[in-house]
Amino acid sequence: MSAEVRRAAEILRAGGLVAFPTETVYGLGADASSAAAVARLYAVKRRPADHPVIVHFADAPAAFAWAREVPEGACRLAARFWPGPLTLILKRAPPARDFVTGGQDSAGLRVPSHPVAQALLREFGSGIAAPSANRFGAVSATTAAHVRADLDAEVDLVLDAGPSEIGIESAIVDFCRGAPALLRPGRISRAELEAALGGAIAEAAAGAPRAPGTLERHYAPRTPARLVAPHALDAEIARLGARVAVLAFSRPDARVDFWLRLPREPRAYGERLYAALRELDAAGCETILIEAPPEEAAWEAVRDRLQRAAA
Repeated sequence: MSAEVRRAAEILRAGGLVAFPTETVYGLGADASSAAAVARLYAVKRRPADHPVIVHFADAPAAFAWAREVPEGACRLAARFWPGPLTLILKRAPPARDFVTGGQDSAGLRVPSHPVAQALLREFGSGIAAPSANRFGAVSATTAAHVRADLDAEVDLVLDAGPSEIGIESAIVDFCRGAPALLRPGRISRAELEAALGGAIAEAAAGAPRAPGTLERHYAPRTPARLVAPHALDAEIARLGARVAVLAFSRPDARVDFWLRLPREPRAYGERLYAALRELDAAGCETILIEAPPEEAAWEAVRDRLQRAAA
């Protein structure tokens, strides 16, 4: 893999695009300091120009060099969770240009823990802009095969390191408007963030910076999907007939053409979620029914992804 990592860094320096694994999902990487490279990334993603991307770094000092203010709370979270599945939104410094921030006065910064991502970032030596390696708004990629299915020849190199460990994107915490606010939940729970901060974390409010993965509809399969309460699933299957695909906790129903069963444990569910949505999408059914997860804190990140997928 070391030779592939060196080749990937060379491609990035030349303005190319490299898909690489992180612990959350696969990212589509470009040199974050190159307007031309990032413009190509946006074009391949079909991403709106005003929607920012997260910039990845090898360590906290490199990340914080892109911020003009680093509040104490941000330092606490970085010390506790970096490298790891956490993105901090901070007021941007000169290296963070409009073409990665969506024109905002803030930048999304992350230090991933995946060893291949770390090796690439250290070999490249600077920030890599890396949204998820799939079309904008669609189901995120958690394997190299997903990347190739979505983007294929539009990417110069795909670094294949097997399935993503976590399977859903990083938590995003904003420090640009006073009290820290959780813009997107992730594997790191709200309780863990609050414990590290030593206080409560606010909800996203009007005026918060635009952030990746926070549009009403996102992570969405092509097939129309709906969240269904557990007690209503049987009636919905009876109403819609066989041409439905179902994602549920329970055992398959013989009336349904395509049924996937996921674990009742939120971390294991999250690890398999996007691969499951892709499989359901490929089943050729008219509707996807998703049994709603429990209304418990441990399921917050999974609920967020499912609600946006079914919006």
